[in-house]
Amino acid sequence: MNINAENNCIVIFGASGDLTYRKLIPALYNLYKIGRLTENFSVLGVSRTELTDDDFRQKMRLALIEFEGAEGEKLDNFCQHLYYIAINTSDALEYGKLVPRLDELHDKYQTGGNTLYYLSTPPSLYGIIPECLAAHGLNTEEFGWKRIIVEKPFGYDMKTAKALDTQIHRFFEEHQIYRIDHYLGKETVQNLLVLRFSNGLFEPLWNRNFIDYVEITGAEQLGVEKRGGYYDGSGAMRDMFQNHLLQVLAMVAMEPPAIINADSMRDEVAKVLHSLHPLSDDDLEHNLVLGQYTSSIIDDKKVNGYLEEVGVPAGSTTETYMALRCEIDNWRWAGVPFYVRTGKRLPTRVTEIVIHFKTTPHPVFSQKAPENKLIIRIQPDEGISMRFGLKKPGAGFEAKEVSMDFRYADLASPSVLTAYDRLLLDAIKGDATLFARTDAVHACWKFVQPIIDYKAENNRIYEYEAGTWGPTQADKLIARTGRVWRKPSGCMKKKV
Repeated sequence: MNINAENNCIVIFGASGDLTYRKLIPALYNLYKIGRLTENFSVLGVSRTELTDDDFRQKMRLALIEFEGAEGEKLDNFCQHLYYIAINTSDALEYGKLVPRLDELHDKYQTGGNTLYYLSTPPSLYGIIPECLAAHGLNTEEFGWKRIIVEKPFGYDMKTAKALDTQIHRFFEEHQIYRIDHYLGKETVQNLLVLRFSNGLFEPLWNRNFIDYVEITGAEQLGVEKRGGYYDGSGAMRDMFQNHLLQVLAMVAMEPPAIINADSMRDEVAKVLHSLHPLSDDDLEHNLVLGQYTSSIIDDKKVNGYLEEVGVPAGSTTETYMALRCEIDNWRWAGVPFYVRTGKRLPTRVTEIVIHFKTTPHPVFSQKAPENKLIIRIQPDEGISMRFGLKKPGAGFEAKEVSMDFRYADLASPSVLTAYDRLLLDAIKGDATLFARTDAVHACWKFVQPIIDYKAENNRIYEYEAGTWGPTQADKLIARTGRVWRKPSGCMKKKV
C-alpha cells in the first residue's frame, strides 16, 4: 500500500495550455514513476479545446517523451490514468458536465470523492472557476476533500488581491486554498531551513550581531521572448519580487517554528513579512532602482531592447529590472540591510542568497582577510558555498579566499523532487507548508503597494544594456555604504 498520497482525482483547468504539458503532467508522471502516487488516481484535463480522451493522452504522451524521455510500460500505464472533457470554463451551466464525469472517475478509482483542482488558466478565471464549481456542489467536503491550487499572479495590487481573496473565500475555505509558488518547492529553499535550524554552527550567527548584510538575486538571462504582451502588464516587481523573492526573503529571516507543520511555519513567514519596514518617500527616491533593458550585441548577435520585443507597446515604461534596499523591524534583524534585485537580460540565469558576515575586529587581520560569506544557490546547479580566509603559503600572514562547496548534483540521488513534483505531492497530501497563506499574500502586497503608487506617479526608469548587471544606479545604491553586488556565474562548479 502506498502511504504517500490518498486515492484522488486531479482536475486541471487549462489542460491544453503550455504549463500543463511542460510542467504539470511531467511532475505527475515523475511522482507515479517513483511510486509516490497511489495506483488509484486519475487526471481530468478541462479546457475549451475539443479533444477526446485519446487525443489528450497522445498529446501528453508526446510531451512526456520530449521533455522527460519517458518510455515503456510506465509511460503506457500512466497515460491510461488521463482523461479529458471540453467545457466553456466561463459558463457555470457547462460545469454540469463535470458532475457525471467526476462521479465516474471517483467510482472507478475508489477515491472517496477526493479532488484536487488546479487552475492553470489566465488570472481572469481565478474567481470564476471556484464560483462555477460551487454552483454544482463540487466544492463541498461532505464526500472527500476538495482542494484548489491557484497559480500566480494572485492579484495585480493590494485592492485586486483582496477582492480575489474575498471572491475565492466565498466558495472555498482557507484550508482548501493552495497558492502555489514554485520557488518554494525548490530543494535548496527548503534546505535553507535545515541549514539554519539544525546546525549549531550557523544559527547562533544568524542575526544582526554577526551579519553585515543579505543579498538576494533573481536574475534571468532571457528577455521577455514572445510574452511581451503579458509581461508588459506585470513587470519585474509583480513577476518576481512581490511573490518569489519576498517569500525567499521571509524564509531567510524567519524565526524557528515551534513545530514543523504548515500552521507554525507559515506563522513565522507571515511575521517576517509584517515586520518589513514600510517604504518611505525617501526609500522610494533613494533605495529603489527600476530599469529597462536596451538593445546590445551579445556573442556577435544583436539582442533586441525591451521596446523592440513583440507585443510590447511603444513607449512602455514597464520595468524589466528592480533593485531595492529594505530592512526588517525586529530584534534579530534591526539595522541589517537586505538588498534584493531581479531582472531580465542579465549576464546569466541565477537565483541565490548571499549572507555577508561582519569582518573580524582584529586591527591587523581585518584589513587583509577576505570577506566571510555563505552563498545559497537556488537555481541553477543548486548548492551551498561557504567562503572564508586561510593563510597563503609562504612567509607572512597574508590571507586568501577559499571555499567549501556542496552541490545537490553530487548526491546523484533519484529521490530529489523537482519544484512542481514536490508541491503537487504536498497538495495531494494536504500539506500546505510551502504554499502562501492569505495573510502573507496581503503583507506582500501591502509592502509593495507604495512602489506601485510611486511608479504610477514618477515613471522613472533607468536604461541598461542587455547582457549587463542592470543600471549603474543600482551599483550606486549599494555602493553608498561601501558594498558591491556579487556577480555570480551560472554554475557552482566554478568559482561563483
